[in-house]
Amino acid sequence: MTETTTPVTRFAVPGRIAVSGEAATVWQTATLTEIRRETPHAATFRLAVPAWAGHLPGQHLMLRLTAADGYVAQRHYSIASAPDDSGHIELTLDRVPGGEVSGWFHTVARPGDTIEVRGPLSGFFAWPGDRPALLLGAGSGVVPLMSMVRHHRARGLGLPLRMLVSARSPEELIYAAELGAETTPVFTRSAPPGVAVGRMTAAYIAPLLAEQPAGGWEAYVCGSNGFAEHASRLLVAAGQPVERIRIERFG
Repeated sequence: MTETTTPVTRFAVPGRIAVSGEAATVWQTATLTEIRRETPHAATFRLAVPAWAGHLPGQHLMLRLTAADGYVAQRHYSIASAPDDSGHIELTLDRVPGGEVSGWFHTVARPGDTIEVRGPLSGFFAWPGDRPALLLGAGSGVVPLMSMVRHHRARGLGLPLRMLVSARSPEELIYAAELGAETTPVFTRSAPPGVAVGRMTAAYIAPLLAEQPAGGWEAYVCGSNGFAEHASRLLVAAGQPVERIRIERFG
């Protein structure tokens, strides 16, 4: 989701995060419990949120950091984890050059730190698991889509689900070790031997649209503005109804 590129200054010192007591019914205190490296530039942050009401795959939250001097930074981030009743949620964040919040998470945050969260937000991009899903993502755009994949697996859903995900290289493919037969990776800069290098093309989309499941696909596209435009055009050209394409973009 959204990240600005202003210098990281106010959140550079451990212990400077303070949780506001205002709007307790909206903002909740979350405790960072685990950090997992995904790629050289992305990591997953597991948060304990005891009063979390649950979410649908594809939804996001608002995250708020407050410095000791009162400065506040808020960002929207997609939820990576599947819905469950563990009282935990996960966020996977790219480190954005100069990003205030992602910079704090990647360089300062440690298990035990507390932040504020509000959500879940947005029902438009949510997938409740009630229709076949065709997922197209690029870079960190895979994050909300992975929530859908995890939900599909955890619930043993029989509905068809397919995912195309674009990354610059195998090293930058988020969740690489977790991806399964439902996923086709596309590499734009470098690829394993025998795998083509290049942008996502109609050749990837057409076979999936040709094997339309009963009821047709609900398509979910997430990535940068450029990727979202490119992928949605490929879907429409392949015959996907415009009204059944849901797009979430960042940048």
